[in-house]
Amino acid sequence: MKYTLASGLLAFGLSLATPLAAQEAIRFAVTDIDGLEALQREMGPFKEAFEAASGLKVEFFPVSGRTVAVEAMAAEQVDFVLTGPAEYVVFNARLDAQPVVTFKRPDYYSTVVVLDASPVKTPEDLKGMKISFGEIGSTSQHLGPVDLLSKAGLGYAVDYEPVFLNRNVAVEALIAGDIGGIGLNRTHIDSITEKFPDQKFRVVVKGDQLPDDILLASPKVAPEVVETVRKTFADQGETLLAAITSTEENAKYIGGAFNAAVTDADYDVVRKMYENIGITEFTEFVGQ
Repeated sequence: MKYTLASGLLAFGLSLATPLAAQEAIRFAVTDIDGLEALQREMGPFKEAFEAASGLKVEFFPVSGRTVAVEAMAAEQVDFVLTGPAEYVVFNARLDAQPVVTFKRPDYYSTVVVLDASPVKTPEDLKGMKISFGEIGSTSQHLGPVDLLSKAGLGYAVDYEPVFLNRNVAVEALIAGDIGGIGLNRTHIDSITEKFPDQKFRVVVKGDQLPDDILLASPKVAPEVVETVRKTFADQGETLLAAITSTEENAKYIGGAFNAAVTDADYDVVRKMYENIGITEFTEFVGQ
């Protein structure tokens, strides 16, 4: 009886340890970093810090964008993906990928800007004009600015004509009078101000803080592994933040934090943004 009981306890203990032990490495991708070399350069310090803090090994899985990343997860080639808010909604709808932790970006909000000398004073004044947005499907450069215009009563592709121009080309079009405004995020205002020092820009409408970038997990990952990852961020946040912001490319996270209490409902606001452009099913990336 003692032998049977001991054997049962041993088997139970092994069953608890198996998910972590079996998953020697968690396969990790970032949707906006193209190629293994860039991934190692930009996320290498974070990888080292995370491995030391969690006891898990990280295996980089390079992707060339969000579409490749979601297909890789569908094929069970990747376990965790760091991506943006709009992308998370698609991952969740297609694969039931779950939120693990958010990467907060200070001053992450959308705007619509015009030239300072423009007669446009309110969002409503843009009615009947062309408005340029950034990357199609981007939370901060497309969906966010559209949401601001929708709240002002302007229907997408009804009360104005959306166009998608390279940021610098869009500014040149704005100067030439070919478009009335540009949808941008806060960081891009700094970029165009530096690129066009002779021009003054004015924010017509500014949005609230957007939902954060998010680390999501494939539904195929063992719950124990997901919990280990989540707990590592919760317990070692300062160490991991220092590591990830040690590379210039991740400066957007300086002054930020991690939120391991994130829920899927936190991204309902992004689903509403999709609805503003006529999308009610979230299984495909916009423009793909």
